Amino acid sequence: MNTRQFLKGVTLSLTAIMLFSTPSSGEKVQPTPRDYRLVESLERVFESVAEKVKPAVVNISTVSEVKIKHPPVPPEFRDFFHHFGIPFPFDMPEEFKTRSLGSGFIVKVEDGWAYILTNNHVVDKATKIKVKLSDGSVYKAKVVGKDSKTDVALIKIKVGDKKVPTVKLGNSDDIKVGEFVIAVGNPYGLNWTVTHGIISAKGRHGLGLNPIENFIQTDAAINPGNSGGPLCDIYGKVIGINTAIVRNAQGLGFAVPINIAKKVMNDLLKYGKVIRGWLGVYIEDLSPEIAQKFGVKQGVLITKVIKDSPAEKGGLKSGDVIVEFNGKPVKSVSDLQLRVINTKPGEKVKIKVIRDGQEKVLTVEIDQMPGSKQVAMEDLISRFGFSVQELSPELRKRIGIPKWIKNGVIVTEVKPGSPADDANLREGDVIVKAGTNPRNMKVVKNVDDLVSIFRKSNGSGVLLKVVRGENVLYLVLNPEE
Repeated sequence: MNTRQFLKGVTLSLTAIMLFSTPSSGEKVQPTPRDYRLVESLERVFESVAEKVKPAVVNISTVSEVKIKHPPVPPEFRDFFHHFGIPFPFDMPEEFKTRSLGSGFIVKVEDGWAYILTNNHVVDKATKIKVKLSDGSVYKAKVVGKDSKTDVALIKIKVGDKKVPTVKLGNSDDIKVGEFVIAVGNPYGLNWTVTHGIISAKGRHGLGLNPIENFIQTDAAINPGNSGGPLCDIYGKVIGINTAIVRNAQGLGFAVPINIAKKVMNDLLKYGKVIRGWLGVYIEDLSPEIAQKFGVKQGVLITKVIKDSPAEKGGLKSGDVIVEFNGKPVKSVSDLQLRVINTKPGEKVKIKVIRDGQEKVLTVEIDQMPGSKQVAMEDLISRFGFSVQELSPELRKRIGIPKWIKNGVIVTEVKPGSPADDANLREGDVIVKAGTNPRNMKVVKNVDDLVSIFRKSNGSGVLLKVVRGENVLYLVLNPEE
């Protein structure tokens, strides 16, 4: 008998005790030793999870700078106060700092760095991030990468040789409604708070919280400050990241499934960005009336096909109802979106549609979602204060790039006072090679190559080989402290 079966037995037994052992009015309650053993067994399971998980949960505090543009004040209005020697009462700061708290959990330790999963909204736009471990030690954190579409972020702290605890990640695809869950976090700054409940629902979407939604709903108590903390099963494995609550409601908490977070984390570590499949269609859920008209029970309706997209190239048309994706039924818009974005770009899939009352099976080659390169630029290279662009034939001709330069990316902007500016990088420079030292420098063919090198540098600085006119230079870019 496994733990889950045991807990169900405990619950049934407790229910039976309540039903058949309830004393009549005036009768004294007399719990038996067996009653206590049943309750103590349940308590031990929750205690075990708390002992396993709490040490790997962290407190995250951030500082963000907010800039405000005030409308101009007429000079005569300001002069009125100055005339009487009264300080102008409406001068307000154009910039102020905000502080916030959240949670996270350590998922791996590698090369002296501890990697922490949390929510994107916990660290988004933060200028300073501090992480407090369960032993009370505090570290400055760096953002490895973040994904606003799923509200998942990965940060890291330098722990050196220190041994820090990690959590075990479960499989959120296997969870069932009604299972016990345990949430750990720092609600309202009350560090390492443990609450429990059940899985209330799976696959919640349409809440307007994230562009990509497939939430686990739970009634475990989740409050502000819990964001980014783990939602665990009875074995202490993380099955979700606590993300959102419905304000003024009780027992309505939502968590990002850990399988979605694992893909985001793995992509950020490997590619420096999240790789998502792209079909290129606008779709909507079928109402019962529309489903009846099309003669289907479930599926999604294509309302528009994007020009030159994989969908158009594969033969999909507006008005088609997608009922199967790679042999599996399509239940909703959210269902199809998740399958497409988790499909590796370049993979060919079979899509079954209903068109004019007839079934058609089309083969479509999934492409990479547009904009991922720009996202990678914003998340990584912009931290060093510069941006680049790939060398197209038109750009080579317009700028006059020497013919002997076969590969590279051109610097299009350098922010004054940035690490790039300090390293003497200039607009128009062509970066042809990069690495952390002369021995591991690699040819830079495109933006992805450069982003990957910056990602692997782990903040140690990057050595660049740069072509400037007819000269070749070596520059070192160190990140801001």
